[in-house]
Amino acid sequence: MDLIIFDFDGLILDTETVSYEAWSAIFKSYGAELPIQEWAKCVGTSYWAFDVEAYLEQQVGRPLDRKELTRRHRDLCVVALAPLQPRPGVLDYLQEARDLKIPIALASSSNQDWVMSHLSRFEIADWFHSIRTADDVEKVKPDPELYQLTLTTMGVKPHRALAFEDSPNGIKAAKAAGLYCVAVPNSVTRQMPLGEADRRIESMADIRLRDLLHEIAMSQK
Repeated sequence: MDLIIFDFDGLILDTETVSYEAWSAIFKSYGAELPIQEWAKCVGTSYWAFDVEAYLEQQVGRPLDRKELTRRHRDLCVVALAPLQPRPGVLDYLQEARDLKIPIALASSSNQDWVMSHLSRFEIADWFHSIRTADDVEKVKPDPELYQLTLTTMGVKPHRALAFEDSPNGIKAAKAAGLYCVAVPNSVTRQMPLGEADRRIESMADIRLRDLLHEIAMSQK
């Protein structure tokens, strides 16, 4: 492989579980439930792909103060995100890729400020040779534009790149761009259909990157 591309939310940092659990707590406070199947509509793509406030209003049968709901969700997320660290094995994969001299890139449907704030907090922003976010494209995942832009930026052919994703929307984008895709689901996305991925591992801590790359290379012969 000539390039490894990482997703961000849910893959490097499990912000997706934090966000879902925060909304679930809010729903429960109204005696309602937020099914994972509904939440899946906005996982790995634009946050606005699913109007969570409207869905809650439908469940309770009346209009709600959306600004207050947003504030409550933000406050819950801030508390939960503060101690959150990268998912197991992520930093090892990044370091191993560097040791193997394989360029690494990041392609995220979130905005740049959000992504960079966390990468800077973990002091790994400069590890990436390319960082592309929603601010760089017209369409986010599941559209392949983020991946296509990353490949063009890095001058790499699709069949020579590997993508790590955690969600159906991310996998669809990677495959539509022609990449080999490994799914690494989190506690929320492992409940979603990830069968379009070429390979699935439960955690980057389960297998070394060099061993995974070797297995992929052997499977493609």
